[in-house]
Amino acid sequence: MRQLEELNLVDDFLANSLTSHKIYGEPAARCILECILHRKLGKITVIPQRFLQGEDTDRHGIRMDVYLDEEDGELFDMEPDNNSNKDDISSLPKRAHTYDPFGCDRMVYTVKNCCIEMPELLYEDGARTIFLYTKGTEGNPPKDLRQLLRYMEHSFIENAETEVLQKLHEMVTAVKKDGKVGLAYMKSFEIEARLRKEGLAEGITSGLTKGILDLLGDLGEIPSPLREEITAQRDESTLRTWLKHAAKAENMEDFMERISG
Repeated sequence: MRQLEELNLVDDFLANSLTSHKIYGEPAARCILECILHRKLGKITVIPQRFLQGEDTDRHGIRMDVYLDEEDGELFDMEPDNNSNKDDISSLPKRAHTYDPFGCDRMVYTVKNCCIEMPELLYEDGARTIFLYTKGTEGNPPKDLRQLLRYMEHSFIENAETEVLQKLHEMVTAVKKDGKVGLAYMKSFEIEARLRKEGLAEGITSGLTKGILDLLGDLGEIPSPLREEITAQRDESTLRTWLKHAAKAENMEDFMERISG
């Protein structure tokens, strides 16, 4: 098990914890997005949609954070991905990757929509998908973007080469020292270990359900309708999402708000 202090911004848990943090989420998201897009953004709101940590920090989890620019009405979906499995190329759309998705050794790939039947037809709907490969050597991306990607892959103070990255590193360091983040990180491993053990006898969904109820039981008495909703849920993906929400929830109302969002 890697220590929380050893995680980099390409690791799902740290990236999610930073961008969903009540204090640092918005400025961190702004810092990263403005560097990638090479322009200033208006007022933005960070809306964490879903996060599922893998069994360990070297395995790909599922995360999708939507950033809404309220002034210009733009939607941004950022998704760090430390997965090197080329077979996952079919799941590329709307992801920002840290491995080479197309095998051309480029640091930046920008993809736009087009008409399949008429490739020469100009089609501009404003949508862009930007794939970022931290180890790419081809092309000539801006220096500040190269520095950002280097920092994301190796999030040490030595790699915070600009004033912007130094501010980002301060936020990353603060999040790593946040007691709630540390507790959630430890719980993620404890929960996965317990689920693997229970899953052998009870099945994955039964183990997930029990894990959720155990965590909620620590918060107080579980309302009967909520208990029935949890025990009736059989979708593994949904249960895993609820499990993470239960691990992070501060109280029962917080959990119910999270699963209803």
